[in-house]
Amino acid sequence: MGFFDRFSTDIGIDLGTCNTLIYVRDKGIVVDEPSVVAVEKGTKHVVAVGAEAKRMLWRTPENIMAIRPLRDGVIADIDSTEKMIKYFISKVISRHQLFKSTRMKIGIPSCITEVERRAVIEAALKAGAKEVDVIEESLAAAIGAQIPINEPAGHMICDIGGGTTEVSVISLGGMVVTNAIRTGGDKFDEAIVKYVLTDKNLKIGQTTAEKLKIQIGNAGADDTKTIEKMEIRGIDATSGLPRRIEIDSVEIREALKSTVKEIVDLIKHTLGETPPELAADIFERGVVMSGGGSMLKGLPNLIKKETGVPVILVEKPLECVALGAGQAFEVFRDMSSDRSVYATLNN
Repeated sequence: MGFFDRFSTDIGIDLGTCNTLIYVRDKGIVVDEPSVVAVEKGTKHVVAVGAEAKRMLWRTPENIMAIRPLRDGVIADIDSTEKMIKYFISKVISRHQLFKSTRMKIGIPSCITEVERRAVIEAALKAGAKEVDVIEESLAAAIGAQIPINEPAGHMICDIGGGTTEVSVISLGGMVVTNAIRTGGDKFDEAIVKYVLTDKNLKIGQTTAEKLKIQIGNAGADDTKTIEKMEIRGIDATSGLPRRIEIDSVEIREALKSTVKEIVDLIKHTLGETPPELAADIFERGVVMSGGGSMLKGLPNLIKKETGVPVILVEKPLECVALGAGQAFEVFRDMSSDRSVYATLNN
């Protein structure tokens, strides 16, 4: 460990569309909260952040606005993102320590543009980091999943986040093939909202859709020998009056079918682009799955059935990117690559 390593605070961040997770070296995961900020309209004064702000979504009075500053894996509101990062970091690191020697490594989707990438870096620097680096989410997830990425062998990881899904083949510490789409857990929720409106003539919010996804959502019949049911409430699209209905797991599977297919097709496409020698390794070792979306019931089995490749769901799928981003300081000690951005604060 170098001189700077000993006196710096190394932080890994999974700046997710749905949740933000923060890893601090020697402390582990210290923040796991929804990526939501509630602000006063006009003044933009922060009223609440994280779990407290999420409870305000779609329930705020006219003078308060609860927003999700990230959309499809990228920053949609840089000012709110900066305030959110600053708030989360201030909960675990003192201001003096933060401005003195904090290094951040942030997981980003490989499909984002250079402008979007710069927005992530800018938000972190404004939040107080002395040094910022970004790392592709699938590479961070592989490190967090304890995949031996430096081996001269092929490893495939599929990371399904709230806004994006990224599939990569990794060998010798780098990504040989990577593909990403802006489809993830949020699209699952949107598909359920659309299905219930079209099929049941009932308007429901994303919070209700998320509960349906978690409780009775599934990707394949093999994992649903018994049909699960759940009662939900919403607004009748015709009368505008409150109404409650019962919906079952077979219906939710149908609602998610096309979105799930996009993810399966992405994995197939990536396998098709993989060099034969590495593909042989993957067929032996399997596809490693991480991210909250990978926890959809039946999804690993469906992917195995569709590709013929073993599928392994990591032990802590939600934490992999944050863990890997923080641990990457040890894996990649050289921070002088052209991906790195340094900023010295004049304090």
